Amino acid sequence: LGGVTKKCLDEGYALYTSVFPDVIKVSSTAVAEFTKLLENIYRSVNIGLVNEMKVIASKMGVDIWEVIEAAKTKPFGFKAFYPGPGLGGHCIPIDPFYLTWKAKEYGVNTKFIELAGEINRSMPNYVVDLTVQALNRKKKSINGSQILIIGLAYKANVDDVRESPAFHLMETLKLDGAEISYYDPHIPEIPPTREHMEWSGLKSIIWQEEIISQFDCVIIATAHDRVSFSDLAKWSDCIVDTRNAMNGIPTSPDQVIKA
Repeated sequence: LGGVTKKCLDEGYALYTSVFPDVIKVSSTAVAEFTKLLENIYRSVNIGLVNEMKVIASKMGVDIWEVIEAAKTKPFGFKAFYPGPGLGGHCIPIDPFYLTWKAKEYGVNTKFIELAGEINRSMPNYVVDLTVQALNRKKKSINGSQILIIGLAYKANVDDVRESPAFHLMETLKLDGAEISYYDPHIPEIPPTREHMEWSGLKSIIWQEEIISQFDCVIIATAHDRVSFSDLAKWSDCIVDTRNAMNGIPTSPDQVIKA
């Protein structure tokens, strides 16, 4: 917490300590804001790194999720970050680029921030490419296929769709000719959004075998705890898993592609 003046800082501190047990004072509002940016950028860069590693590992026939589990057994020097279909939420996909813009006023190019952003923004297209491959294995085309997106929220167990990469998946797949539905137990109907108004009002399907089994392919974009992935293994023969949600669940060969 920073304050423009000492009085501001003291009054802000009195307010926030009435709610939060730990409030950390810093010397200025600029330091407080930069702290927020550093924390967001740290996550963005590390998620970008692990997303790039995921692509490399996949090409080499290595399971990146197993690699991460092994690496995090090291008691120091490593913090686990996990790959996914792209970044979501109101912070990590947006806040780092405030600093990119501001840094240019000082003649600084923010290479790490921009490279991480480029990698993370490419992930929905990577998932779509693997979806095309998954359908091809079933001798089906993306054009005309019925595709189900599981998880519209940008992270598990919330109802927040801000900047969700699921929208980018849906839009790219639709442009390729697919027919799109979604299931999210936290979001029964898509609310109006700033950039994806065309999806407003679309309702989540019902979680039933006779419905799920009709889809040509299912993409797990967000792994909510309230989703029965063991049911999904029984009901769908083509699953693209971006969250390692099917790990440990019995499946048949070529049923699941990790993305």
